[in-house]
Amino acid sequence: MDLCEFEASLVYRMSSRTVRAPWKEERRRMSGLTFRSTKAHWTANLSRPCSHGPTGLFVPPSPPLDPEKIKELQRFITLSKKLLVMTGAGISTESGIPDYRSEKVGLYARTDRRPIQHIEFIRSAPVRQRYWARNFVGWPQFSSHQPNPAHWALSNWEKLGKLHWLVTQNVDALHSKAGNQRLTELHGCMHRVLCLSCGEQTPRRVLQERFQVLNPSWSAEAQGVAPDGDVFLTEEQVRSFQVPSCDRCGGPLKPDVVFFGDTVNPDKVDFVHRRVKEADSLLVVGSSLQVYSGYRFILTAREKKLPIAILNIGPTRSDDLACLKLDSRCGELLPLINPQ
Repeated sequence: MDLCEFEASLVYRMSSRTVRAPWKEERRRMSGLTFRSTKAHWTANLSRPCSHGPTGLFVPPSPPLDPEKIKELQRFITLSKKLLVMTGAGISTESGIPDYRSEKVGLYARTDRRPIQHIEFIRSAPVRQRYWARNFVGWPQFSSHQPNPAHWALSNWEKLGKLHWLVTQNVDALHSKAGNQRLTELHGCMHRVLCLSCGEQTPRRVLQERFQVLNPSWSAEAQGVAPDGDVFLTEEQVRSFQVPSCDRCGGPLKPDVVFFGDTVNPDKVDFVHRRVKEADSLLVVGSSLQVYSGYRFILTAREKKLPIAILNIGPTRSDDLACLKLDSRCGELLPLINPQ
């Protein structure tokens, strides 16, 4: 059975619960499949740093793992020879980083705060001052987050040759911390800072040191945390905060990320489109796909007739395009899958 037959079989299953289909014989032959050896292999790789923070705080409720769904995902991965994985904020909630859209626990559900808009940051020095003051307070916690078992699983898949390419919509650097190299950070990374005038890039940790030098007696207590490391401060708290300029040209600094209202670099978009066209299957992990910058690659995959599987708690924009949909925690399910 190849991936196309597997996709057709899943569609057949969803459309009929009573007719016995030939592909179920494949499932019967898988009935002896166990995940113990995979789990043991996984445990051997957990010597690396792993998140032990409040991992459930920002994770929406999900049903118990379904053994049949696990087998279906295992079959999907086994049949994939050039797998492209696209991840979203849902993979990092188990590391203690909130997302925007999850029901009851996402930023939009918990507060009326909204992320900064690109045009506001570019045009207004007071907006940049407010942003950097809040980011300065939130950075120590945000930068300390560690990969969870889902990140380590995808890193392991790459090392074993299963992962053709990984595209993440996240800006938290957790895939890089886990060791992924065949990686595109679609929306950039908070661990880099960019000068808006000359384009000079510097590590975010270096900017933190400059903040501390310029603001030796400044202090503020954070009121909540956002997915991009932003925290909530009052206007009075940020009024006296000093923001450094680019060391090279004196220009304004911005995190090397795509803010809301901005667009992804066209060369990066073209690069990812090429990786999708090279792939033979696509797995979405922890994304509702509501943002077009990621959704467009699902459309490309569908045009190429690639089988699509989605692992995300809650509905997504592409559920009707997927041959397999799983509502489970990424960190619970992915380590159970044998990539070989």
